[in-house]
Parts: sequence; C-alpha cells; structure tokens
Amino acid sequence: MGAAIEVIAEVGYPQASFARIAERARLSSTRLISYHFAGKKELIEEVVAQLYREIGGHMSERVSAAATPLAALHAYIEGYVEFVAGHRTQMKALLSIFLNGALEFDPAEQEAVVLSPVEQILRDGQAAGAFRQCDLRVAAAAVQRSLDGIPLMLESHPDLDLETCARELVTLFDHALCAS
Repeated sequence: MGAAIEVIAEVGYPQASFARIAERARLSSTRLISYHFAGKKELIEEVVAQLYREIGGHMSERVSAAATPLAALHAYIEGYVEFVAGHRTQMKALLSIFLNGALEFDPAEQEAVVLSPVEQILRDGQAAGAFRQCDLRVAAAAVQRSLDGIPLMLESHPDLDLETCARELVTLFDHALCAS
C-alpha cells in the first residue's frame, strides 16, 4: 500500500499504474500486485479504505479522550489537522484520488458516514447546553468541509502553518457554535 500511496501522491492518480507501483515497491513483476487486486480500481478502493481506517483511528482516539463536548469538538478539529500534518503524502494521494473521480460511491451514504461523528459531538454539546441550537447537519458539514479543504490548501500553500490553521478553525467554530 505504501508504494501505491507514494506513486499516486507523486504522479497523480491518472498516471499511477501497476508498473510504476511495482517499480516503487521494488517488485520484480506487476503480477505480485495483480495477485492481490483485480485491477487499479480495487487497489485504489483498498488504499482509500486503509487511509480512512487510519484517519478514523486517530480521530477516535483524540475525541474519546475529551471530557466535554466542546473539548471533543476541539479534539476533532485539532486531531484531523494533526493527522494531515503527519501524513502529507497520504493526504495528497487521497486528494488526487477524489479530484480525479476515481471512486464510485453513493453521495448520501458517504455524507452520512463522514458527518455522523461531528453530528454526535454537536448533539451531545446541545444536550449539555454547550452549543447553541442549530441545524446539526449544516453545522457538521461546515466543520467537516473546512477540514476536508486543508489538503487542497496545502497543494497551493505547502508552507501553510497547520498549527495556526487548527487554532483558527477551533476559534471560528467556537464563535459559531458555542451557546454563550
């Protein structure tokens, strides 16, 4: 998987081939890849699934350690930015995959999966009186889409200060969502 991620990040999804991946992995033949994956689509699906598992594990660890819904929201935002900072190659590959429409998925189903953790944090915060009443789907989408844009920002601004980015996003959503 590592070689596939590196190749996609380096040359982009359209130019990533089994041959380039095999060369990067120092494999003698593409047959070693095609033994495990029926084609490029299947390989890409596994790359995305692996990266989502890594992101999810990192985020879950950060959020579950939070004592309050506000702390959980901060952990969610900071955790994602932290993951991006430590996994730039992986995020660049993921960005290339998505920007090139390499995956087929149900947008409504994907949206529900992606927004669910943020919605739960916001729901818990509303119940505790920490967050104002608002449309959870809209607020969760605003948080998530702000985070999803960070890898794209890094493409045009590779020197982006991610600590400042995280701090600004936390402040922005505190002002937007906190009850008082």
